[in-house]
Parts: sequence; C-alpha cells; structure tokens
Amino acid sequence: MSKLRFITFALCFLTFVAVTFAQNNDLPFTSGKFDATNSSLAKYQYPNWFRDAKFGIWAHWGPQAVPRQGDWYARRMYEGPGFMDRNTKKPSEKAQPDYMYHLNNYGHPSVFGYKDIIPLWKAERWNPDELMKLYKRVGAMYFVSMATHHDNFFLWNSKLHEWNSVNMGPKKDVVALWQQAAQKQGLKFGVSEHLAASYTWFQTAHKSDLSGDKKGVPYDGNDPKYAGLYHEKADSTDTGWMTKNPVWQREWYDNIKELVDMYKPDLVYSDSKIPFENQVGRTLIAHYYNSNMEKNKGNLQAVYTCKEPSRNRFVQDIEKGAMDSISEFPWQTDTSIGDWYYRTGQKYLTSNQVTQMLVDIVSKNGNLLLNVVQTPEGDLEADVLTILEEIARWTKDNGEAIYGTRPWKVYGEGPSTTTKQDGGKFGGVKDVRKYQTTDIRYTTKNGNVYAFCMEHPVAGIQLKSLGMDSKLGDKKIVSVTMLGSKQKLKWKQEKEALKIEQPINLPAYSVTTFCVKFKN
Repeated sequence: MSKLRFITFALCFLTFVAVTFAQNNDLPFTSGKFDATNSSLAKYQYPNWFRDAKFGIWAHWGPQAVPRQGDWYARRMYEGPGFMDRNTKKPSEKAQPDYMYHLNNYGHPSVFGYKDIIPLWKAERWNPDELMKLYKRVGAMYFVSMATHHDNFFLWNSKLHEWNSVNMGPKKDVVALWQQAAQKQGLKFGVSEHLAASYTWFQTAHKSDLSGDKKGVPYDGNDPKYAGLYHEKADSTDTGWMTKNPVWQREWYDNIKELVDMYKPDLVYSDSKIPFENQVGRTLIAHYYNSNMEKNKGNLQAVYTCKEPSRNRFVQDIEKGAMDSISEFPWQTDTSIGDWYYRTGQKYLTSNQVTQMLVDIVSKNGNLLLNVVQTPEGDLEADVLTILEEIARWTKDNGEAIYGTRPWKVYGEGPSTTTKQDGGKFGGVKDVRKYQTTDIRYTTKNGNVYAFCMEHPVAGIQLKSLGMDSKLGDKKIVSVTMLGSKQKLKWKQEKEALKIEQPINLPAYSVTTFCVKFKN
C-alpha cells in the first residue's frame, strides 16, 4: 500500500469511528429519572419483590444443547488442530474435544457449521406451562429465560435479527412463551443476554485448521452469507471479552433495547460487567429503568444485574460464587444444577447442596438464580426431576425462614465462618462447599430469628450467638420450634448459648431450621 493510500484509509477509518462514537453518544432512550451516568444510576432503589424473592430458576437453553456436549459448543466446535488457545495465547497441541465430536458426528466445520446445528433444535417436548408449575412448586419466585447466548441466536421474535427462534429451529417465540407461563403462575420474569461478548467470542468461526489435511480451509463463518450469525471478522486487536468496535456496540444496544421494549421484563441479566463499560451500557440501563417506571406509573420495579460491584446502581451478580459476608446491597449468585447446557452423562448438584447454597446466600443478603438443565428436546431428565422434588419438599417446610427475610446481625457461626474459604470461579467465595454439624446460618423476619443447621446435628444444637452473654441475643427467648415439624423441643438459653436438645425426629434433608421467638 502506498503512503498516500495508507493515509487516505486511516483518515476514512478515523472519520468512520468518530461518526459512530457521535451516534453512540446520542442513543435513543426513554427519558426520566435516570441518565447514563454512574451518579444518576446510584439513585436506584432495590424493589422489595426482588429482596423478598430469594430464589429464581433460569433456563440456560438453546441450540447449543443439541450436540449434548455442554457449554460453549458453538465456539469450541471451531477450535480445530493448532487453534490459538485464548488462555495461554499459544497454539494448542491438539483440537478441542468439541471440534473432534463435531468432525466425527456432523462433518468438517467448513461444510457443516453451527448454522446447520440450529435447524436441529426442535424443542419438541418443551411444555413451558408444566415446567413453570413445577418451578413454582419447587419454590422459585422468579424465572429467567435465555434471550441470546454468545452464539448470537435470538430466542425472541426479533425484527432486527433474522437468526431467531421464530424463523428457525423450533419456530416459536421462546421468550414470549416462557413469559406467559411465568405470569400464569404469578412469577416475576427476567431475560438474560450474553450478546456483548459474542462479537469476539464467535471469531473462531472465521478461522481454519492450522494443521492436518484440512489446513487452511476456511470455516463456514468466513462466508459473507452468514455474517448475520457469525458477525464480520473482527480487527486483530479486538480480542477482549467485549468488543471495542463502536458499530457492534451500537448493534448490541439496538438489539437489547428491542428485547426490553418488546417484553418489558422484570429483570435483565448481562453476562459481563456493564456492557463495554461505557455510555452505551449505562444508557441501556437508564432506558430500562425509565421505561419500567413509565410502565409502573412512577414506581421502579426493574432489576438489572451484571458482574461488577453495584455501588447501589444495580444488582451485582456473582457467577458460581458467593459473598463472604453480609453485603450492604442485595446481590445474586447465578449457578447451574449441572453444566450450563445439556451434556450427556453430566453430574448434578444434590438437593442438599442446593438448599445449603440457598441458605448461605440468603443469610448474606443475596438471591440464588439456579439454572435447571433441559434436554435439547425441552424436557427434564428423571434425576433432575427427583432433585427438584426434594428441593420442593425442603422449601415447603422451610420457606418461612427464606422468603421475605433479611440478614440478621451476623450471617452465621461455626467452622465455615472462621476458616479460609476457597475462592469462587468468577469472584467471591466458592458457592458449593462442605459444612459441618456446628455450622449455622441466620435470617430474620417479623422479629423472629431463624437458625439453620447446615448439616444434621448429632448431639443437640448450640446457638452461641443467642446465648445470654452474647451481645447479639439481647431479648428473652420465649419459644423455639423446628420448621416442618410439630414435635416439642427441649431447649434452654444459657450464658454461652441457646441449647436445643437433639430432636427425636430429624427430617431426611440436611438443612434443619429452627424459629426462635422473643418476648416483646
């Protein structure tokens, strides 16, 4: 390229970027109380429905379930021989297992790509109404539908993006049908968007094998006909989790604004920090809040959740982790009962692990959003159904101590509160851990304190925080009962602890709950 041509190209590119940035500074949004500044967003007030709900269920579901190989299939099926590893930044020695699975079961991704997986997703056994009845009985107070994952496939009836579930695959508006089912059961409804990361995440589709007999043969993502699904090829420097391309940022904004405007969800989840960490992301939040207030006659009921400290601007989400103490601001853990997408032979959390996690999170002012893994066809495996039924029995007996509660003066006591806890995968501490018989968690509601024994007690229960000499137990105790049971308990408040004799009959589940009432 001559020097003159290079200068001309550079000036055109800079002009293009400048114009786009100017456009992104003038994004259409509903005006109102909030604008696209952190100081404005910090006026946010957490709605009581979310603070009271405590437990939500998520359908992390879409065409990536079809191969039955778990999460990130749409990306990893393109990571063939010699692919550049995103963690080590070096060429790998061998292909990803998903690439080999795809090669052996569907063919080479230069011919049979992710675009060809999408029509195989039929959702023929999906019954959203029956699933929602089950989820309500399990104890969920809100439900979140996947709207779009990193695969850039939309599960709503988008007028902006042809690659959606109404045009292809099941030929259904998945978001709308989930929403209708949730509303029939009186559950709040949310949507999750993972689109901001898709622009760089899906760049593997633009590559080719770096070795072997297909070396250099472009994958189908290089075909301009499919740029709507795979995006255009990114600039070589655009490799972060979220794109720095202002055109793509504007495209993200328009698409997610369409989603918010069409379905008016109670909750919006972004799988990132504030998308792009700039005015584009903040404008979307301001638009969402203002339009929700408009819908609710000035009463803000919207919850936006993303993965950074909230500082009172939204709800912080921690993926597969938890806070290590009581948070000043309400927050949320998102995790899955198994893999994020269906995987053949996967292991699931036990019902006891889920309820222990829920109790620990709620004691620290958080909510649990639990992904329930669906088959590609849309139903649930028998072992998942068994786990959910066990959770339903627990919430029926113990829900009084969960829903509508707030953190007590301390979140708990016992070994798990004093020993160093393993770090979570994406921040905080590990959400699934082993508890001992002396581990206790606390919540409070209507003047009562609820004490959760995180594992079956073996020789009675001692609640040190409620002893007469404790600075925390400053009122006289008048009764102690075990939730889900009518048996009378023998107990005594002594100086060092509230002591409860070992109950004759303990429930089969691990977490046992005691309601402690005080003299007025």
